[in-house]
Parts: sequence; C-alpha cells; structure tokens
Amino acid sequence: MDARTTLRDQQEQLESFPAFALILPLTCPPRIACALLKTMHMKPTKTMLETVGAKCPVDHTQYKTRRVGPESDTAVWRDDAGTFHVRSYEAARQLLRGRNTRQAGFKAEFLERMPAGSRRPILYQEGPEHLEQRKQTARFFTPRAVEAYRPMMEALARELITQLKVDKRADVRALNLKMAMRVVAQVVGLTHSRLPGIAGRLDIFLGNESAERDSALQRIIRIVRNRVSVLTFFFLDVKPSIDARRRQPADDLISYLLEQGYKDWEIFTECVTYGAAGMVTTREFMALALWHLLEQPALAARYQVAGEDERNAILHEILRLEPIVAQLKRQTEQELTLPGTDGAVTIPAGSKVVVNVQAVNADRALVGDEPQMICPMREMRAQVIMPSVTSFGDGHHRCPGSYVALQETDVLLRALLPLPGLRIEHLPEVGWSETASGPELHAFVIAVD
Repeated sequence: MDARTTLRDQQEQLESFPAFALILPLTCPPRIACALLKTMHMKPTKTMLETVGAKCPVDHTQYKTRRVGPESDTAVWRDDAGTFHVRSYEAARQLLRGRNTRQAGFKAEFLERMPAGSRRPILYQEGPEHLEQRKQTARFFTPRAVEAYRPMMEALARELITQLKVDKRADVRALNLKMAMRVVAQVVGLTHSRLPGIAGRLDIFLGNESAERDSALQRIIRIVRNRVSVLTFFFLDVKPSIDARRRQPADDLISYLLEQGYKDWEIFTECVTYGAAGMVTTREFMALALWHLLEQPALAARYQVAGEDERNAILHEILRLEPIVAQLKRQTEQELTLPGTDGAVTIPAGSKVVVNVQAVNADRALVGDEPQMICPMREMRAQVIMPSVTSFGDGHHRCPGSYVALQETDVLLRALLPLPGLRIEHLPEVGWSETASGPELHAFVIAVD
C-alpha cells in the first residue's frame, strides 16, 4: 500500500473485508496479517498464506529508540563496574517481584536531600508502608476510575484537534504535553494554579533532559533554571491546590495525602513523582505510538475501525517494543539468586542491578519468534500481567497508572488519525531522559491538509 494513501481511503478498504483480506498479506508481516484476520473472524485462505512471505514496508528489525550501551546475550551478567544487568524475562520477574531490593532509579539520590524526618515518596517506599500506600491510592487508577476521566480526555482531544486544523501543523511534543498534563493534574488534584502554564513549569525540570551533548555552561544554566522552576511550581501550582483541598477535599491524591497528615513539602514531592509518571512517560508513549502508526498505514487504518480490546493490544505491542522506561534499577538489600543462561547467578547484597526492559520484552522464551516485530495479539509463552510485558514494570513497584496512560493515548490517537492528510513533516530526534531512563522525542512535527 502506498504510504501516501490517505487514511480515509484505507478505512474504506478496511470496511470492505474481502478486499482488505487480499491486500493485508502484502502490507504487513505474517503474524500481524493472521492476527488481524483473526480479530475480524476471518480465516486466511491458502492463497493468502502463500503470499505472506512479502516483507512489510517498514523495517522493524531496528528499534526507533534503542540506546547503544553495554550489550550481552547472557540472561544475567556483571560489567566491569560491578553492576549486574538482567536481560531475560524470568530473571527480571524474580528480581522485580522479590522483597530483597530497593528502588535505585528515578533520581533515588534525591532522598538524601530531603528534610530530616520527611516521608519518602511512594516511588521510593518499601515494605509494609509501601504496600499500604499502594492499597490506599489504587482507587485513583482502577479501570472504573479511569473511565470517569474519559469525557474530560475526549473534550481536551477535540480542543487540540480544533487548534491543529487551524494551524495545519503541530509539534507533537507540545501537543502531547497539554494532553498529559491536564489529565495528571485532574488525578492528582493540581487544579488551582495561580497562573496558567502549569504544564510548562513542570516540563522544565521533568522534561528536556537530553543533555548528553550540553556544554558546561549549558549544564549550569539548566541546573539554575531547574531550581527556579521547582520554586515556581510549588508556589504557583502545588501550594494553592493544597490550600483549596484543605478548604474543600475532593476525590484526588492531594486530598488523600492531607487526610494522612502529609506536610506541604511531602505533598510537593508526591506531586513531582506522579507528575513525572503521568506526564513525562505518557507524553513520550503517545508520540511513539503515533510515529509507528503514521509509518504503518495499514495498521493505522485498522486501529481506527478496531474495537477497544484490539486497539489496546496494538498499543501494548508498540510499548513492548519501545518501552518508555527502558531501564529499571534496583539495589539489593541482601544476597539473591537469579536464573542465568548457564545456571544460577548469585548477586551480593549492596549490588546495583539494571533490568534492560527492551531486551526482557524481546525475550524469545516469552514472546516467541520475531520479537522485534509489532505483532498485536501475539501469544505469550508464560503468564504476564500485561502484554506489554515489563514496560509498566512488575512487582510491588509496577506503574499504577497504566490504565490512564493507555486510555489517554487511545483517545488522542482516535482523534488524530482520521484527520485528512495527516502526515509526518519532520521525523523526531531521539534523546534520552536520565530521570526515566528512557527516550525523549524532540522536533516531531505533524501536518494536516
């Protein structure tokens, strides 16, 4: 299929199942073809099966966001600095679900600068305290709770699309920022800012971290700017929202924390934590999903006519291949043993362990053949919490906002994809977030007719 074919034309082809069934094997890999035919309750004919050898026009053998680093085919290995790296699903599952490690990523060194006696943010808590907090805050992130946010998400998406139609082009990073920030603000309770622009203020010190090539002066400027943004975010956004919830509690995170006796500074750290999880990571995933779909017209067209379960399967599969949090870091509290390639591997207490999420998600022992292909509905060879495997983490620190992220991504994509002439005007430049240990997409520009 010509990549320049409009999505509307593709949708018309999709709605005619026999015609679509004939072109499907020629436009995507065999596993996708069979999976999509299966979802439409169609069986591939002998003629179709004879033609599925044709290659997909998009090369999936190269990750869009893979970061070059120390590599090994071994399930668990130790580098020269003494850090252990995990690349298999079974080893990652045991590590992340175990109770003998603590959080070492997401700027864990920040804890050392917290005022004495302050409560740790939930991201860094361990043991019974952490389990109780997760239990109490889970109600904000259940599928039922997230569904209540759908009208707000859809209204915001319509607002963004209306502006895009006027401007004819948009920076995806800026567009996604508005969507992600508005949603996370509603969940957390950051709804009483003194001045507009909360998204930009939070973005200054949570986003734009791709500073590997910054000069010394640029790093200094960035540090100063970040310090100033911390203060402005607290006094312009967090503090007024706290005061409003003291006067009138609501069903959100800030109200809950006030009930638990949290101090203003402790609530601020939780707002930053949930802001990073809800804004930075979701924003990048929305951009990555859009990038993949715009480069795969047949899959994008199918997405528009698919049901919710199938759309979620496509999103999960994209996220499996392109995890936004590409590394999960832990510090061992006591000696532990993980399954290695050639037998058990013992990791001493006090060791740093890095889970390579991209490698784990492509473990053939779990996901089967063609692990680097986007194949919705693929059959897993072991039970997983979600088909995106470890992209939302695993164990007691698994991301609680997975349903929020998937729903707001779906809402935005369904609003964007039907636009006439939707296309990529400038391919994204891939950077790296040191906080999330994952990709950042810059200068990603789309245009419409």
